[in-house]
Amino acid sequence: MSLTRPFLLALLGVALAQAGTPGKSVIRRGAYLVSISGCHDCHTPLKMGPKGPEPDMTRMLSGHPEALKMPPAPKLPEGPWGWVGSLSMTAFTGPWGVTYTANLTPDKETGLGSWTEAQFLQMVRTGRHLGQGRRILPPMPIQNLQLVSEPDLKAIFAYLQSIPAIHNRVPAPIEPAATPIPMH
Repeated sequence: MSLTRPFLLALLGVALAQAGTPGKSVIRRGAYLVSISGCHDCHTPLKMGPKGPEPDMTRMLSGHPEALKMPPAPKLPEGPWGWVGSLSMTAFTGPWGVTYTANLTPDKETGLGSWTEAQFLQMVRTGRHLGQGRRILPPMPIQNLQLVSEPDLKAIFAYLQSIPAIHNRVPAPIEPAATPIPMH
């Protein structure tokens, strides 16, 4: 037996190990897309800074803070006002009920850490949680994300899997009241 065969097998092993790992350029592309797409606007809680509200990057993309318990949503007058948001920009209420922004970090219990790339793509394509659960609710602009190419969605997922995991259990959405606000 020559030394060529073990060397080739070792190369094959390295290639197979790297096949499922996104490269740095893919992750950088995902970071860019997350940044310009406004994901931080709702998925990174705001905190009060010296110049007013600013993203709390210590909780980057971790969604509605678990410790921030929201009172019942305010009752809105009959139109044309139709929805309100929390000061943290992570909780919203409207004719669809109450929504809390999701934890997009790779925490395995409370974020996207247990999601596969295929589940992420299916979520976007179907507009449903994990691609088959509840509907993705407003104000998440899922219709905009559905226009993103598959390579870019994969880059977004790769980036989200690369950021620090933050354990933050976001509350489940709340169904709308029996008498929804009339739409005008």
